[in-house]
Amino acid sequence: MRLRLTAVAAVLAIAAVGVGVGCGGDDDDNGGGTTAAEGQLNTIESGKLIVGSDIPYAPFELGREPNYTGLDIDLVNEIGKRLGLTVEVQDTSFDTIFRDLAQGKFDMVASSTTITPERAKTVSFSDPYYLADQSLMVKKGSDIQTVDDVAGKVVGAQKGTTGADYAEEQTDAASVRTYGEIDDAFNALEAGQVEAVINDCPISKYAERSKPNLVVIQVLTTGENYGFAFQKDATDLREAVNGALADMTNDGTYDQLVQKWVGTDPCKSITSG
Repeated sequence: MRLRLTAVAAVLAIAAVGVGVGCGGDDDDNGGGTTAAEGQLNTIESGKLIVGSDIPYAPFELGREPNYTGLDIDLVNEIGKRLGLTVEVQDTSFDTIFRDLAQGKFDMVASSTTITPERAKTVSFSDPYYLADQSLMVKKGSDIQTVDDVAGKVVGAQKGTTGADYAEEQTDAASVRTYGEIDDAFNALEAGQVEAVINDCPISKYAERSKPNLVVIQVLTTGENYGFAFQKDATDLREAVNGALADMTNDGTYDQLVQKWVGTDPCKSITSG
């Protein structure tokens, strides 16, 4: 997403001004972030960054324990390296991931997480690091051409996601079936159990590689921003991560990782609606 990634890069570059890697915003012991006296970050386990992620959600999260990979995983590993922390990724259900974070199970969440006001009531977010719209995917040969055509039909989505919210709140689908993992929704579409899937566009486009009978036919423009999530009081940790993201943008590491996993714009040629 060349133009849109540039916009994210601008946000991160601005964040770099006055935010040093590993430097907190104040000297208070607020349950997270840098301790000014020691110059270290307060995390659940000293020297470790425990990250919650719902896997698989390719190309952002994929693989098997302990060899997880993907854009989010590469970003988090690079952030951990720059902050002097060993990263441990824990696979968890997206449906409960924010509650688990708020209860202190993880230091942060990296899981293609859209920043929303509702989620911000429970957790806090980093600066946005990726812009992603929703999309409409169907089986090849379907008579569905746009999201308007799902009226009266069964639509699939992943439970707890903004894709499910879009399907339930902004379409006239007869019903919305939600699944614990997005791959289950894709499989249901292949099997004819649902007639369309609404999901983040780059993820659905990536799924086309292994599911040649499925095709993304429409980008549903939402302007969603992905961000890393933290406990509400983890101010210093969040700002340290923001600083690392900004530095990665400035030195080109961010663009290299995005090109590796996503490319320039996987949804560019698709009709928007």
